[in-house]
Amino acid sequence: MSDKQKTLKKPITLTGKGLHTGMQVELTFKPAPENHGYKFKRVDLEGSPIVNAIAENVADTSRGTTLEENGVKVGTVEHVVAALYGLGIDNVLMEINKPEAPIIDGSSKFIIKAIKEAGIAEQKEEKRYYEIKEKICYSDEKKGVEIVAFPDDKLSVNVLIDYNSRVLGNQYATLNNLSEFEDEVASCRTFVFFHELEFLLKNNLIKGGDLDNAIVILEKEVPQEELDRIADLFKKPRIRRKPEGVLNNLDLYFSNEPARHKLLDLLGDISLIGRPVKGRIVASRPGHFANNQFALQVKKMIRQEEGKMAVPSYDPEARPLYNIGEIMNILPHRPPFLLVDKILEMNDKSIVGLKNVTMNEAFFTGHFPGEPLMPGVLQIEAMAQVGGIFALNSVEDPDNYSTYFLKIDKVKFKNKVVPGDTLLFRLENLAPIRRGIVHMFGQAFVGDKVVAEGELMARIVKDGNTGDTKKKQKVSKQ
Repeated sequence: MSDKQKTLKKPITLTGKGLHTGMQVELTFKPAPENHGYKFKRVDLEGSPIVNAIAENVADTSRGTTLEENGVKVGTVEHVVAALYGLGIDNVLMEINKPEAPIIDGSSKFIIKAIKEAGIAEQKEEKRYYEIKEKICYSDEKKGVEIVAFPDDKLSVNVLIDYNSRVLGNQYATLNNLSEFEDEVASCRTFVFFHELEFLLKNNLIKGGDLDNAIVILEKEVPQEELDRIADLFKKPRIRRKPEGVLNNLDLYFSNEPARHKLLDLLGDISLIGRPVKGRIVASRPGHFANNQFALQVKKMIRQEEGKMAVPSYDPEARPLYNIGEIMNILPHRPPFLLVDKILEMNDKSIVGLKNVTMNEAFFTGHFPGEPLMPGVLQIEAMAQVGGIFALNSVEDPDNYSTYFLKIDKVKFKNKVVPGDTLLFRLENLAPIRRGIVHMFGQAFVGDKVVAEGELMARIVKDGNTGDTKKKQKVSKQ
C-alpha cells in the first residue's frame, strides 16, 4: 500500500504561555508543500526568519528542546513536533511570534485537537521512511542512559525511567504503533520535582509554570510554610499541604504518566531526524540531550546509506567565492602544504572547495615512481583545509585564530587520485559550532565519483601572537 506525505487542510492558531519565558505566544500552523518538513517562522523578527526543525539545529536541551538557526531561536518545541509526528504529518509551516512555543497543559493533547480541527490533507508524493537496518546505539554510562534502535517494519518505542524516586519508582511505557499515540501518549503532561522549583525560577526558567501545565511531585511531606513560600515566589495562589505524592489537586491520566511523557518527548526529538522512522526503539532514562544525540546518529546512518551528499557542480568560468590569494589571507598554510586552490561556495552549514592536482606536486616524486598517486593523508589534509576556512568564517577576526585537529573518524578511500584530476570537496556541519568545536562530514569527488570521505573534528583556537604579526605573514588580498 502507498503511504503519502501529509499536511494540513487549512491554517489554525493556538495561543498560550511559554513555559520558561512566561510570554503569551501565538502559534499558527499552516499547510506546506511536499518535502517541506517542519519549519518555524519567527514573524516577530525583521525578515521573518525561518528555523528548520532538524536535529542539527538543536542548541539547548537543558529543560526542553531549543532550536537555533543563524542566531534565531525557538524553544520548547518538543510537544509541538511530537503532535505532528504522532499524527503522521510531514509538512507544516509554523508561524510563531515569540521565542518559545506555548506549553498549554504540558502535553500534546490540545495541539492534537487543533490539528485535527484544521484537518489533515494527503499529498501526492510518497513518504520517505528511513528503515533501521542495523542496531544503532547511543549510551552514557555515567548517567545510565541508553537509547537503542533495532530493525523492524514499523515504529515502536519502549521507555524506562528511574529517578531514584520513592514516589515514581521505576516506570515503563510502551508505544506499539504510532496509531496509538493520540490515545496512549499525547495527553501525558510534563512533570517536575518540588525541590527543583526554586532553583529553576532563580535560573530564569519556568516563569510560565503553574499547576495547570505540569505535574509537581513531592518526594516527602513539606511544611505548609514552605508551600506558601514557594507559591508566593511564583506569585501563584497558595495550596493546602498534603502528604508525599503529586502536589497538584489532580488525577493522573495513567499510573505511569511520567514515563509516557518521556516517551512523548522522545518522539518529538526523533521527529527532528526529518523523516519518519521504522524500527524498534528502546530507551532507558532518556532525556532531550540523549534524544538529540541519538537522532544525530540516525542522520549519520542515513547519509552513509544514501550517498550522503550531491556531487558539487563546478563551472570553470564562474568567479570563485575565494581565489588562492584570498585563501592565503584566511589560512596560515603555504606551498607546498597549501592544498586548496579555490572556494566555490559556502553557507552556514556547508562549504565546497577545489584542488587542482598536477604532476608538479612534490609528493609525486616518491609516491610512487612510475605510478603517481596522491596520498590519502593529503586528501584528508586538503579536505581539512577547506573545513578550516568554513570554521574560521564563523569568528569575527579570523586573522587571530587557527584550527587544530581533534579527531578524524570513519575515513574511507574509494578511488585513486592522479595527476590531472580536479578534486572537489564538500563538507557539511554535523552539529552547530559550539565552544569552538567544529564537527563536519566531508567527501572528496573526482568527476561524479567519491574518492575519499570521513568525519573531521577540530577546535578553533585564538592565536598566541598578535593579530598584526599574523597579518604580516599573509599576502594581501587580490
